[in-house]
Amino acid sequence: MTGIRKVRTPDEINAARDLARDFVAFLHQRYPEMQAEIDDYLTRQDFEGQLRAFAAHFGPPGGECLIADHRGQPAGVVMLKALDGPACEMNRLFVRPEARGAGLGRALCEALFREAYALGYREIRLSALYRHVEALALYRALGFVECRPFERGGDGGDDRIIFMSRRLDDTGAGRHDPQGGGD
Repeated sequence: MTGIRKVRTPDEINAARDLARDFVAFLHQRYPEMQAEIDDYLTRQDFEGQLRAFAAHFGPPGGECLIADHRGQPAGVVMLKALDGPACEMNRLFVRPEARGAGLGRALCEALFREAYALGYREIRLSALYRHVEALALYRALGFVECRPFERGGDGGDDRIIFMSRRLDDTGAGRHDPQGGGD
């Protein structure tokens, strides 16, 4: 049985942190030649600091975190945090390898789009390393388009990072902006 739930309890927060750290371990394993780049990317985002202050970054009222359960265990995560105005940022989408192929990544994203819209956001942005081709393909299939860099932790001038955005609407399906993102 698969289900998606909002992260609220201390146990759920710890599960989300564990999944986020599993994501980093996956990146290191998948791209061993890029470990320094991955660590630099995460350091500039204050990855561990954000996980320590989890509720301040990924909790209500401006943020959200969702966990997907697969066979009764936390198997996927996605996080949302406030940016500026009507924009938010999607972070740390990850599904454990044993749960892949069940549509959890797409389901997490679509649920997050609905939550983001309900929180008042009308645009969702993300950044991803250029080598993370499977994730980039999913993001494009979900309507994300490349956009100009949005300043966050100094990533704006790093050509290893792909910036993407998409509009949100009340259906949760959203729509993309062919102009490449809004202000």
